[in-house]
Formats: sequence, C-alpha cells, structure tokens
Amino acid sequence: MILFSEYFIPDGDEARRLAEEELSNPRYAEAQPTWFDLLARDVLRYLTDLFTPEGGGQVGPLALVIVCIVIVAALVAALIVWGRPRASRAVRGRGRDLLGDRDDRSAAQLRADAERSARSGDWDAATILRFRALARGLLERDLIDPAPGATAQAIARDTARVFADEAAALRDAAAAFDDVRYLEHPSSEQRYRQLAGLDERLISRHPEAVTA
Repeated sequence: MILFSEYFIPDGDEARRLAEEELSNPRYAEAQPTWFDLLARDVLRYLTDLFTPEGGGQVGPLALVIVCIVIVAALVAALIVWGRPRASRAVRGRGRDLLGDRDDRSAAQLRADAERSARSGDWDAATILRFRALARGLLERDLIDPAPGATAQAIARDTARVFADEAAALRDAAAAFDDVRYLEHPSSEQRYRQLAGLDERLISRHPEAVTA
C-alpha cells in the first residue's frame, strides 16, 4: 500500500506513476472476477431492469414471465455444468488463515523452508512447516475446503475422505504437528521424515473425483 508523508504531496504525473505501480501488483489481477461472475452480474442486472416500471412496460406480462423462466433455466444449467462462481485457485489456496496463523506462503515455499530447518537440525520447526505445506498443497489443488480455524486433526479427517488409505498416516501427521505446536513436545528426525514421506505421496497422487 502506498503511504505518503504529510510533508510530501506528489504532483499529477508522480501521482499517476505511483498509482500505476500500485495497480500492477499481482494481487489485483488475482482478485479480478471470472467470466462467469461477470455473466451472472449482467443477467441479474437485466432481470432487475425488467421489473422496473421502465423495463417492464416494454414487454407484455406473458413475455416477461417467459424471459425470466428461460434465464433462470440457463443459470441453473450453467451452475450444474460449471459449478458456482469461485475465486481463483491461487486466492483460495493462499491468503487465508492456515492452522491458526495468517500465512501467505505457497506449498512449495513452505516445503523449502521445512527442508532448510531440517538441514539445520531444527526438527520442531521442520515438522510444523511441513504439515503446513501439506495442508497448503491440498488447498491449492482444491482437494479440501476446511472451515476457517480448522485444526490439524480436522484437516487430516478432510484429507482422509479423499485418500482413505492414508487415514492412519494423516492422523499421525496431525498429532506430530499438535505435539510440537501446542504441547511443546520435541519432534525428531524420524517423525519429520514420516511426515515428509506422506506429503510426497500425496503430491504424486491425483484423485479422479474429489468432492471438496
């Protein structure tokens, strides 16, 4: 965000340049509405106009009903085929609370940070970061959609619905995270390697049908 000192007031050209730099930030592009969002907005605006005195007076009552039925049917068909309008995958997967903390790092960044902690022998930090990476990766792939403030165990249960054969490993991974994060029990290389192995297995798997 651009902040100006009370002692500095930019002229017209400088203000325009600063505004262009701010609007070039990728977060504005990620927040742009999809084509379906724009279509739904235009249809809703058209329907609203039809029921105004000006719009309704241009068509007869029967024609108005027929138009509304056709539009509603088209919207229902679109929702069945494409689903409800949703934010982009990047926005859904990132920029949200993750296991009690605000963290905008991608899954790849979290995995890299976890590996750096592991190389330095900090197994506590490595374990916490690797479970966050696992959860972030599942969010980025639209495989889970946990409620705000979801715990590690809740994420493990949601993931087990997709990867049922990994249910036990997921419970162990969540327990490892909780032990370090909340109970302050020290982790170990073995626990981290088990968690990292689980994460790698989930990365390599691509479920054909997932209900998130």
